[in-house]
Amino acid sequence: MEFNTDIFKQFDKKWALLTAGKEDNFNTMTISWGGLGTLWNKPVATVYVRESRLTHEYMDKEEYFTVSFYPESLKEILSVMGSKSGRDIDKMNYEGLTKVKAGESVSFKEAEVTLVCKKLYMGALDVSKMPEDVQKSAYAAGDPHDMYIGEVVDIIRA
Repeated sequence: MEFNTDIFKQFDKKWALLTAGKEDNFNTMTISWGGLGTLWNKPVATVYVRESRLTHEYMDKEEYFTVSFYPESLKEILSVMGSKSGRDIDKMNYEGLTKVKAGESVSFKEAEVTLVCKKLYMGALDVSKMPEDVQKSAYAAGDPHDMYIGEVVDIIRA
């Protein structure tokens, strides 16, 4: 497996969809926080999901998830995926995205790259251990993120 990218811009500038579940029952959301690296001698992707998000429920119960990256032309769709809840709209059949099986999870045909990940770890972030400026800017209203680390078991390219 090989994935050549500007690692510091991949999540922040390109955005991504985090998807967990099966083809007939999944949820997806836009993420711009994440990381790629090595842990326990395995290639990993790390993502962060607020407890209030529907995707959090899927991430807790599923063994696999995907992180997929998209061309600039789909920014508007990714904006909707990040601002609307799967509780309110049908993200499984959203116009402009074509769901596809990706390993044991789901991605979308329009993705440039999809990382298929097997969940290795989940942990709650302890806001009290963060710098004060981060606490104020990211968690003033509460609703902390949980961190999920997944082993990248496959990389699917368009």
